[in-house]
Amino acid sequence: MNLDIAGKTAVVTGAARGIGAAIAARFAQEGVRVVVADINREGADAHADTIERAGGKALAASVDVTDAASVDAMLARAQDAFGAVDILVNNAGFTRDMRIGLMSEQDWDAVVDVILKGAFICTKAAIGDMTKRGWGRVVNISSRAHLGNPGQANYSAAKAGLLGFTRAMALEVGRFGVTVNAVAPGIVDTEAVRSLRHFEKIKEAAQKTTPIQRLGNVSDVADAVVFLASERASYITGEVLHVTGGRY
Repeated sequence: MNLDIAGKTAVVTGAARGIGAAIAARFAQEGVRVVVADINREGADAHADTIERAGGKALAASVDVTDAASVDAMLARAQDAFGAVDILVNNAGFTRDMRIGLMSEQDWDAVVDVILKGAFICTKAAIGDMTKRGWGRVVNISSRAHLGNPGQANYSAAKAGLLGFTRAMALEVGRFGVTVNAVAPGIVDTEAVRSLRHFEKIKEAAQKTTPIQRLGNVSDVADAVVFLASERASYITGEVLHVTGGRY
């Protein structure tokens, strides 16, 4: 299928590794110029170099998505290198799991700020040019955790908040040719997930409760994101696409 996005520019936050890295690489395969944006500059440099060596076009950019000045500087670098930013993927995020009685205010703020405030700051910075040009795509990476997970009050709240943000933005900017959607992965086999202390138990439990009896791959999520960013999805907005193998 021709996704008709070759030559466009995409910014992917949290793209140094895991799902974000796979999304960036998948865009590059479609001929999209990719900004590998991450607070981990060394990791961003390494992944951008990997994309370039595979024949794609990529730029590494250090960014703190909770800092508007940092986001503005990252977008300015992207525009200097590649021109207008057409696609924004708000993927930056992490977990800091614990039961609510043990969760500090700092644990709450750190997770919610990066996931939810970060999406707000990045979208606010990028959306103006998209609406002026009459074309744009924003894809927010939520999670099946938006339904609620014990020990993840901060993460679940932030990922649920992204869905409300997605729908509100879709209503605001649809008339300007800009779509805003969300992808909600289930458990995905990443380095971070494999490093969890109870990974094997988590994997076993997930496979038992998932109709498609395996963990997700980063490519499963990347394919969904690239589709939503394409011309083939031009009449889809305000939606959440669950990539969970049927697990809810």
